[in-house]
Amino acid sequence: MQARSEIQFKVGDKAVYPAQGVAEVVNIEEKDIAGNRQRFYVLRILDTDRKIMVPVSNASAVGLRQVISEQEIREIFDILRERTIAFDNQTWNRRYRGFMDKIKTGSIYDVAEVLRDLYRLKTDKQLSFGERRMLDTARTLIVKEIAIARDQTEEQVKTEIEAIFMAN
Repeated sequence: MQARSEIQFKVGDKAVYPAQGVAEVVNIEEKDIAGNRQRFYVLRILDTDRKIMVPVSNASAVGLRQVISEQEIREIFDILRERTIAFDNQTWNRRYRGFMDKIKTGSIYDVAEVLRDLYRLKTDKQLSFGERRMLDTARTLIVKEIAIARDQTEEQVKTEIEAIFMAN
C-alpha cells in the first residue's frame, strides 16, 4: 500500500480519485474560502469529463493518490486469481453496501476484491441490477487505471483480466 504522505501533483499529472477513477490535474488554483486562502487541485475525471476541486491540504485525506505501479498491477492480478471466496448468505443489498464501501475507500486492492467477488458470484447466481452495475464500475475503475499505468488500450487490459477469470 502507498504511504499516506503528502503527495504533490503538478498540472498534467494523473491522479486517482476514489470511486471516480483516473483524473488529470488540469489546474492548481487559489481561492478564498471563509477568509482563508486555499490551494486546490482542479481535476478532470478522464472517464466522465467531470471536474472536481480538491484542497491541496486535504488531498491525502480524501484518498487522492498516484496511479499504480507495475508491482501493484501484479498484486491486483494476484487478488483477481484468488479462488477462496466464501459468500455467506447475506441479502444482496447487504452485500451491495459492503462492496460499495470498499469501492469508496479508493484502494485499488479493495476495488479488485469487489471485481473478483462479483465476477465469481456471477458464475453461481444471477446478480441484481445494482450488483451488475457495481461489477461494471469496479471493472471500469481497474481497467482504466491499469491502461493508463501501462500505456495500453483498455481493450488489451480487459482481455488480460477476462483471461484471468477464464483460467480459474
